[in-house]
Order: sequence, then C-alpha cells, then structure tokens
Amino acid sequence: MEGATSFLFTEYQYVGIFMAIFAVVIFLFLGSVEGFSTKSQPCTYSKDKYCKPALFTALFSTVSFLLGAITSLVSGFLGMKIATYANARTTLEARKGVGKAFITAFRSGAVMGFLLASSGLVVLYITINVFKLYYGDDWEGLFESITGYGLGGSSMALFGRVGGGIYTKAADVGADLVGKVERNIPEDDPRNPAVIADNVGDNVGDIAGMGSDLFGSYAESSCAALVVASISSFGIDHDFTGMCYPLLVSSVGIIVCLITTLFATDFFEVKAVKEIEPALKKQLIISTVLMTFGIALISWLALPAKFTIYNFGTQKEVSNWGLFFCVSIGLWAGLIIGFVTEYYTSNAYSPVQDVADSCRTGAATNVIFGLALGYKSVIIPIFAIAVSIYVSFSIAAMYGIAVAALGMLSTIATGLAIDAYGPISDNAGGIAEMAGMSHRIRERTDALDAAGNTTAAIGKGFAIGSAALVSLALFGAFVSRAGVKVVDVLSPKVFIGLIVGAMLPYWFSAMTMKSVGSAALKMVEEVRRQFNTIPGLMEGTAKPDYATCVKISTDASIKEMIPPGALVMLTPLIVGTLFGVETLSGVLAGALVSGVQIAISASNTGGAWDNAKKYIEAGASEHARTLGPKGSDCHKAAVIGDTIGDPLKDTSGPSLNILIKLMAVESLVFAPFFATQGGLLFKYL
Repeated sequence: MEGATSFLFTEYQYVGIFMAIFAVVIFLFLGSVEGFSTKSQPCTYSKDKYCKPALFTALFSTVSFLLGAITSLVSGFLGMKIATYANARTTLEARKGVGKAFITAFRSGAVMGFLLASSGLVVLYITINVFKLYYGDDWEGLFESITGYGLGGSSMALFGRVGGGIYTKAADVGADLVGKVERNIPEDDPRNPAVIADNVGDNVGDIAGMGSDLFGSYAESSCAALVVASISSFGIDHDFTGMCYPLLVSSVGIIVCLITTLFATDFFEVKAVKEIEPALKKQLIISTVLMTFGIALISWLALPAKFTIYNFGTQKEVSNWGLFFCVSIGLWAGLIIGFVTEYYTSNAYSPVQDVADSCRTGAATNVIFGLALGYKSVIIPIFAIAVSIYVSFSIAAMYGIAVAALGMLSTIATGLAIDAYGPISDNAGGIAEMAGMSHRIRERTDALDAAGNTTAAIGKGFAIGSAALVSLALFGAFVSRAGVKVVDVLSPKVFIGLIVGAMLPYWFSAMTMKSVGSAALKMVEEVRRQFNTIPGLMEGTAKPDYATCVKISTDASIKEMIPPGALVMLTPLIVGTLFGVETLSGVLAGALVSGVQIAISASNTGGAWDNAKKYIEAGASEHARTLGPKGSDCHKAAVIGDTIGDPLKDTSGPSLNILIKLMAVESLVFAPFFATQGGLLFKYL
C-alpha cells in the first residue's frame, strides 16, 4: 500500500506540472481567437445572435480542463486505496471459502465503480450549473467550454494508464522470467525480489489507470453529446432537461448497476469455483436488460416527442423513441463485444485451449497461435461497432453516435466492478503466497483470479468499443465546430492526414512496448543479481531487497511515460496549427480506424496468453493435465507467451483507446483556434 501511494504521489507531481502548462496553453490559444477581445461575438451557428466573448470561453475551458484532470486523478487515487484495503481482506475471507472471498473482492470493485460513475456525473452537473450563471442562454458557449472537462479527464488517464502500465509490467515480466522460468519457484513467492513491485503495479496500473481511463471515456462521451445538443433544437428552445439527457442516461445507469450488484452478492450466492465466472457474466446481462427499460423510461419522460438535431449545417427531425434506439444499440453492442472478448480470452473455450495446446512444441508456436487469435478476435467487435454507427447515425446524426457511446458506458459501474475484481483477486493470491498461507487458500484465490482475467478483458473490450464511438462523436462535433463542410478523402490535404493518423497508434505502441522492454531488462538483471549474490535467498533464510526493484519500476515508468504522452498531446496542436482543420480531420479519422483494431487485438492476445498459462497451471481437465505440471517445458513456453502478452494487454492495448479519444477531444477544444488561425504552412506555400 505504501509503495502504491508513494508511486502515485510521484507520478502526480509530474502530471501536476503538465496540467499547469497545458492549462496556460488552452487559455492562450483560445483567448487569441478574437485577439483577447472582451466584446460579444456573433454566434458560430446562428449569426443573428450574439454570444459571450472568446476570452471568457477560453477562461472557462481552462477551468473545466483543470476540474476534469483533478476529478480523474482523485478517481484513480481513491480506486487504488479501495483496492489496497480489499486485497488483504479477500485473502482472509478465502480461509472461510471461495464464496466469501468472491463477495469481498466483488463488493470492493463495486465501491470503486459507483465512486467513479457518480463523482464524474456530480462534478459535471455542478460545473454546468455554475457556468450557466455566467452564460445564461448562450448554450453554445457554455457547452463549448465544458468540453475542457473531457480533455482534462482523458489527459490524466493517458499518463495514469501508460505510467501505471509500464510500472506493473516491468515488475511482472522480471518476476516471471527469472522466478518461474529460470529458478522454478512459484508465482508471488516472497523469495522473488520483484514480487512487491509486481503487486504494487497491479494497483497503480490495473486499478488507478483503468479507473482514470473509464472516467475519461464517460466525461468525453457526455461532452460530445452535450455539444451537439446545445446547437440542436434543445438549445434553440432552451430545453435544459432535453439537453441534459446524456447525464440522465448515466444517472439511471448508476441506479440500474446498484440493483444488478445485489444479484451477485445477495440474491444468489457463489458457493463453488465453477459458479464464479457465470456470476460475473450474469452481471453484464442483467445490467443490460434492466438498463434497456431504464432508457425507455427516461426517453419517454425527459424528451419532447419530436425535436431537431444539428447535422452538419442542417437540422434533422428525430423522435424520442429514435434516441431510445440509439442508446440501446450502443448498450447491446457493448454486451456483444463483451461476450466475443470472453470467448477469445477465457480458458473455458477452444481458442485459448488451442493456444495452450500449441505450447507442446515450444514458445514460438504459442506466440504464432496467440497473435492469430488476437487478429481474429477483431472481426465481430468491428462489425458490432459498424452496425451501431450506421443505425445511430441514420436515426439521429452525430448526436445518435454520441448517445450510443453513452449507452455502452451507461453500465460503467458494473463494468468497473467486474474489472477491478480481477486485480484485487490477483493481489489476494500474492498476499496468500507471501504470507505462507495454506495451498488451499492459494487455489481459491487463483480460481477467483482466472475468472477475473477474463472479466478484465471484457472491461477492456467495453473501453475500446466505447472509445471508437466516443471519438467518432467528438470527430463529428469537431468538424461542425471547425466549419469543415465535407471531409474529402481524395483531397491531398486530407489523405496525408489520414495516412499519418493511421501510423500514430503503431508509433505509440512501439514507444510503450519498448519502455516496458527496457524497464523489464533492468528488472531481470537486478533479480538475477540478487539470486546470485545474496546467500541463503533461494533457501528462504535471507530476505531479498524489494526496495531496489520498486525503485527500478518507479523510475522507469515516470521517465518513460512522458514521450508517448507528448506524442498524443502535441500531434493535434502541431497538425491543426501548421496544416489546418482538413488535414487534422484526416489524422483523427486515420488514428480512429487503425487504433481500434490494434487495441482490440493487443488486449485479446495478451488475455489469451495469460489464461492459456493459467489453464496449464490449474490442470482442471484431462487435456490440461497432459500439458502440465508447473515447471514443465510446456508450462515454461506458456509463461514466455504470457510475458510477451503482458505489455500488450496492460500497457499498449488499453492506452490506445485513450489515444484516439484524447486526440479527438483535444481537437474539439482547440477547434475555434484551428478554424481561425490554423493551416499556417498552406497559407504561405
């Protein structure tokens, strides 16, 4: 716990400096749109009306950026605190049986889920109402300044995910390669010097990073929907309830998730290992079904029967039931993505069992099978995303896509509960091993963790699917705000942006993977050094030097998170300023299209390799027993696959969904500046 807290405080010091600098950049760029004038300006969408000065929008955008950033940091920190308290409690409950341990881990995850979903909603609602005191009926200016909230949430999530991911995976790879492959000692054995760093990493990467990430998704999808609503008939008619429909969807989601949680902990009790995974899957199904009724209710109560939605210069007429379908299709597409992810990453199904079977001929075939599985797992989620985009756009233009993304995220509290449950169970196993508790307790925590691995992959699937919809909605809002009438792929300005944008996720992945690799290299050397030079370490009579390993992970993650973060944050600023809004729209489209594919394949490949290793270790079926036991050549090949998959599923994959959202929301925030001052190179060429 001390390690996790001290790492986060160190990380937050660096991130605080970045926040301050970027806040100044936002104010200067947006303030310069009208030359820092304090006079009212004609509105962007209705030229006959006057809106508040650009200088004040710059000021309020800066404030909302800082609010989003602080909320994101606090969410990650509190989530980490909850997890560190829950780890030991889950281990102690495992003495009484698997059911008790499951309830403790799940409830802890649920506390984090509700905390995140509600804090994001409350801060956003209060911010809107406070800003409204100044803006009055200028909805356009109000919601344009609110977009800074999504930018703040996502930029902190990027550093949390990348920094935490590098920290945890450097320790994990170092601990596995030396401990399990070279020295043949169990996972989380206290003799292994990297074990403490690994357990700390689970809290800062999988809990704090993931919490900030999903908070960012939620903040951005709300902001995208609010911006489009403000220039639709909701804004023209001053229908505040209609405009707050995105917030109402999220509010109903929290109530639905509260009821859903009772099904896992109170109405039905988990009594055996085989009931764990079905109990977690039922959470997804129950929350989706209940949420469908919830959406129908608020669509009927909060929205007028007919209204218009802004659609690239025209107003499109939509009915309240049309919006119900948009939100529902996002919600059910999320469930489909979740189940496809589960099929490809759970060791109960043939894809992972085939990967485990391929370990018989060594690590190379394991890697080939794992990569093939990841690429194949992209197909159905992409079709699900494509169908939801087409249907929701046909019904309600860009607003439809924004609320579909909110639909996918509406059950975020349940998604986070089952996602955070995984790392909590994993660390409970680590504590059991290090405390020298009985073999039976370790078996129970391993069973909880194996189910948690799959649900963590499902959580990542949700995050990536919603990121695709969110960034498309933000892209639509950006194109409207920047005054781009049509994005013509055949135009050279757009095409160069498209091809560079498609390259960015590869560049970003290369940076994060290499960071994990170089940090893991130092970790392996340090762990080997300690095993070779500390007498009595292997026999258990001497204590390893955990602090040095923690320091290696901390230093590497703080240093290495800056270049990938800078790449994502500077790209829209440089492209928009030098090349203009058309090239930037190409960059955003390219990054979205390639980023989603790489993110899904990376996180599913990593999840499959991890569960193939666990399948061999557990030896639960006849087939698994022919591949094992622990320490066999087959198991060592599986461990190598798992260590390759670690940075894919916990660093590069999850960070990519932040890349595509963050670039889109940043472009939207700076759209007024790019539209008036951007494209410097093309102006002078």
